[in-house]
Amino acid sequence: MTNIPETGRTPRVQLRLVVIQVLAFSLLLTLGGRLWYLQIRESDAYAEEASGNHVQRVVQPAVRGSILDARGVPLADNETRLVVSASRTELLTMEDDGKEVLTRLAGVLGMRPEDVMDKVRLCDAETPQPCWNGSPYQPILITDEATAQQALQIRERAEDFPGIVTEPAAVRRYPGPGGAETAQVLGYLSPVTDDEVRRAQDTDSPYLRSDQVGRSGLERQYDKELRGKAGVTRYEVDNLGRVLGQGENDPAEPGSHLVTSIDSRVQRVAEYELNEAMKDARKEWDRNTNEYYKADSGAVVVMEAKTGRVVAMASNPAYDPNAWVGGISAKDYEKLTGEASNNPLLNRAIQGQSAPGSIFKVIPTTAAVNAGYSFDGPYDCSSSYSIGGRAFGNFEARAYGPISLGRALEVSCDTVFYRLAHEEWLKDGGTTPKKDANDWFYTTAHQFGLGKPTGIDLPNEVGGRVPDRQWKQEYWEANKDAWCAQGKKNGSYTERIAYENCLEGNKLRAGDSVNYSIGQGDTLVTPIQMASIYAAISNGGTLYTPTVGKAVVSADGRNVREIEPESHGRLPMTKKTRDEIDEALAGVATRGTADWRFAGWPQDEIPMHAKTSTAEVYGKQTTSWFATYTEEYTIVMTISQGGTGSGASAPAVRKIYNALYGISEDGTIDRRKALLPTPQKGLPKITPHG
Repeated sequence: MTNIPETGRTPRVQLRLVVIQVLAFSLLLTLGGRLWYLQIRESDAYAEEASGNHVQRVVQPAVRGSILDARGVPLADNETRLVVSASRTELLTMEDDGKEVLTRLAGVLGMRPEDVMDKVRLCDAETPQPCWNGSPYQPILITDEATAQQALQIRERAEDFPGIVTEPAAVRRYPGPGGAETAQVLGYLSPVTDDEVRRAQDTDSPYLRSDQVGRSGLERQYDKELRGKAGVTRYEVDNLGRVLGQGENDPAEPGSHLVTSIDSRVQRVAEYELNEAMKDARKEWDRNTNEYYKADSGAVVVMEAKTGRVVAMASNPAYDPNAWVGGISAKDYEKLTGEASNNPLLNRAIQGQSAPGSIFKVIPTTAAVNAGYSFDGPYDCSSSYSIGGRAFGNFEARAYGPISLGRALEVSCDTVFYRLAHEEWLKDGGTTPKKDANDWFYTTAHQFGLGKPTGIDLPNEVGGRVPDRQWKQEYWEANKDAWCAQGKKNGSYTERIAYENCLEGNKLRAGDSVNYSIGQGDTLVTPIQMASIYAAISNGGTLYTPTVGKAVVSADGRNVREIEPESHGRLPMTKKTRDEIDEALAGVATRGTADWRFAGWPQDEIPMHAKTSTAEVYGKQTTSWFATYTEEYTIVMTISQGGTGSGASAPAVRKIYNALYGISEDGTIDRRKALLPTPQKGLPKITPHG
């Protein structure tokens, strides 16, 4: 037998083994490097991330603070209700996006399926209300009025209602004490949006996705104080979601309470009398338009004359703020925002702008005296005054002959102010003003605080308009192109006006100045502005920034931050001029345009000062204004398309004063019936229990 010698592995096999060894070594080296990177270099970051993955946060919403009137009566508070919510993210994991579940839920709650589905759809530019404008990851409120039987049915059949939660929760409530809705002053709440959450992340008051935030009124202005701080409980869980233990716990901090200067009793009277005045105005015949007055909107402000604090503020049309609680329905939303609604969400006391008419005349009176004219005059109160062939008439073509500025206020003589304004316009250079033009009438209006917001502690206040030379120029530059495109020299009235404005709409004409002198033309004011001015005349000349908030009080009542009245200047008049105007305004109530409305008023005990106004508005019926003050209070009321000041607004204003002071129609004072003969001084006591 022949032995064959062993020759060993072939070169090809040896090469393959070397390659495999190199690959294996490379893989081991890569794996080792990766393990070093994860376990050593990035160990802290991944440890923190791993820990976070095993911590679940449960949010406990903070109880929102109450809004109280000056006596401690709740205007906005909370009540416990059974709340049914839906998780949109869980519903979207279902094949039909949760439609079957929501339809089943609607049946239990006695709601229409389409209404329930509308509540969980997200708001965007193309989606009308009702819809969800909060975070899509936050539970969406379906109803806060579930009965115990409905809640039990949902809980017992949990398998039929995945993504649906029912539990007791604190829900905002607007009790409307005595029928005082105070809607536009209080405002309303709605869920926080993702954008708001992002923007507030780095602030000292971040939002949680479960938060409700104020959208208007005091709820918005004092949202940070009222909202409090939600509690967060952290649970350690395993990968299967089983709770292993409890981690850090941040307890919820309830929101602070806001004490206001509003007196709910006076608020109720103000709302009622404004509404009644509007209804009465609609029964009166307008001889100018040959129809009944429309009296489509109005506002009234009751203010402490010596502090600027608001005792009552009403705007009409009004609404029930509880409509927003739990998510607003499509029907209610249409009522509040539809074309036929006339904007009840608008607070006309601070956002309604219109020409003031004759209540404005205290400003040109002051301007005339500051320009060097004598208060005593005499000035000719003729039935009309002509400029360039155009006659500017006095109200109802009345003439009173030579009178003082004080008497001009009492009888509301327009032609006296026409003459003064025209003379000053000529002195300033007319349509080609001097470089050093005084513009007394316009400058004085700015000094009275017009043309800018008063600074009241309510959001979205507007500033009105003083149509001076600067405004004319800016307005012309903004509208010149449109006027030139529309204007025709021999066209319709509006086309001719556009043609004239195109050529010289930036010039302050004589007609502009005389119209302005009686609060007409392009002049715009708000009721709160005029209330501030008349309050300043009452208190001797100090302009206070109006306030509704009086104090912020912690939930336990221990910490109190009072909101003190602040002055932002004085009226541009001497004490002598102030006293002369004060006497003239008292004369309005006793022997002037409002004397027939104050027959029997106890003038010796409670001196009344007033000014009536019937402001003309192009294309509409006249606006009724009535501005008044006593030593303690200022009340200003306006009714759009309501007629005259003494005819429409004055009776309602007197009735508010009657309620404040306890005065009967014959002028008898009964202090026992007086709601608030002097302003509320102190603060209500708040304990941890309310």
